[in-house]
Amino acid sequence: MLTHSAAEIRMITRTVPHIVQYQGSKRNLAPLILQYMPRKFNRLIEPFAGMAAITIAVSKQQRANQYSLNDLNAPLVGILREAIETPDVLVAEYSKVWNEQLVFEGGSVAHFYKVRDEFNAGDKSAANMLYLLARCVKGSVRYSSTGMFNQSPDKRRKGTSPTTLAKNVYQISSYLKGKTTFSSLDYREILKQAVPGDLVYMDPPYQGVCSSHDNRYYAGIEFDDFVGAVDELNSRGIDFMISYDGQCGEKQYGIDLPENLGLRKVLLNAGLSSQSVLLGRKEVTYEALYLSDKLQKMTHPVCQQKLLFEEVV
Repeated sequence: MLTHSAAEIRMITRTVPHIVQYQGSKRNLAPLILQYMPRKFNRLIEPFAGMAAITIAVSKQQRANQYSLNDLNAPLVGILREAIETPDVLVAEYSKVWNEQLVFEGGSVAHFYKVRDEFNAGDKSAANMLYLLARCVKGSVRYSSTGMFNQSPDKRRKGTSPTTLAKNVYQISSYLKGKTTFSSLDYREILKQAVPGDLVYMDPPYQGVCSSHDNRYYAGIEFDDFVGAVDELNSRGIDFMISYDGQCGEKQYGIDLPENLGLRKVLLNAGLSSQSVLLGRKEVTYEALYLSDKLQKMTHPVCQQKLLFEEVV
């Protein structure tokens, strides 16, 4: 099993393309997460895909034959589908929306609110969703309780340029086109589709970030329901990994998944907490990764987290 130094991990991360910044993305942690995966398997299933950072990293290394991308936030899946299956269309439509802000009479901030209003009125095209995500604060998707996108624009930047987007999505499409299915279903429906030989990677809403209601989805997941779904995967012999709550400094977020699930918990170094740095502290954030039974037995990477800590600090 190969392991990587902190410098190698930063280099690997830079070489993995991404569609757009996305809060909660596992792009920076992908090199660590992939160390716990088999070298080859049939299908990677992501029930909480977001912007599919893990799928993109796995497909770049050609580890799986097929991929299943699901997210309850349908407009996100729309971006993924167009980026992978029809990148020419996404680049052209996004370029049109992005360039409009440069000549919009009220300025780029007013243009953002115009596109947001159109999105909330029903024009949930992939280009509109992508533009809102590229321009909004922290790349954070946020909906009101009535399902309205209500995130504000980041006034310091105009979002991913069409040139950068094109470079990234054409790469991503070359990895995944013709190998990927897309859906916007409840995660439990997707888990029912998993069969032995598949690998399920789950990155659900974290307890420490939100309660059962998650503003990314305007519908949350219940902890007990999630535990039951994980237990069902165990009973069917499905390999899976779960990114979940971790800790920052001495503070732990959320509660651990139950021991009776028989999972191995690994803490991955996610780097210095930006909030703690602002407060004059150097606290490292660790995110938990849970491994199912078979993955525990087949992967034993050298603990790289302490090395990362020493190099980062």
